[in-house]
Amino acid sequence: MVSLSGLLALLLALVHLVAGSVRSLRSSPRSRWLSVAGGASVAYVFVHILPELGEGETVLKYVTFLTQFIERHVYLVALVGFIFFYGLERLVRVTEDKPERQQNAVFVIHIGSFAAYNGLIGYLLVHQEEPGAVNLVLFAVAMGLHFVVNDVGFREDHEESYNRLGRWLLAGAVIIGWSIGYATEIDEPLVNTLFAFLAGGIILNVIKEELPEERKSRFWTFTVGAGSYSLLLLFV
Repeated sequence: MVSLSGLLALLLALVHLVAGSVRSLRSSPRSRWLSVAGGASVAYVFVHILPELGEGETVLKYVTFLTQFIERHVYLVALVGFIFFYGLERLVRVTEDKPERQQNAVFVIHIGSFAAYNGLIGYLLVHQEEPGAVNLVLFAVAMGLHFVVNDVGFREDHEESYNRLGRWLLAGAVIIGWSIGYATEIDEPLVNTLFAFLAGGIILNVIKEELPEERKSRFWTFTVGAGSYSLLLLFV
């Protein structure tokens, strides 16, 4: 299983290194394949991650003063992930017309946050909520599709900086995250907490790429992607 997760980590890292060479992904109107990829990764969250987490526990359950008020602790963590990446997106947008020095500082924050995000995904390749080769491959496929969507977004926001440095940092972060996961052991509540945070981040990062009108996204292909991957998750 370790060799499989390591191979999948390498393949996920390669997504950021080769996605830019696929010119059809950067077409306007938005490539239908990006909408399919976004739909599939969101489907993974709603059909697989959240139902599994709803039956488990997160570290919040062991914080006494919170447990008196919080029953849906898994969904609270997912909300935190959603809000975090929403705030990050707003930071990028409000500095688009600012001086170059300020834009460079935001790029560092933006790429650093997503490097941690990619590192988390690499880490969770080792620590799955449900062990097994099939679940691991399904997770990796969903994350690979999600990386494609994120990669296109980064190229639109920071093209030169991303091509020169950012894509290498994001690729390396997956490998580093996997290496840390291989070297450490964590208990189930913490795994669930990390997955819940990731779920919120995936939802926000896919939707922010699909909704802007200028992207001319494709609703029906997004739906096909979500529906197809949902069926795969339900019947595999």
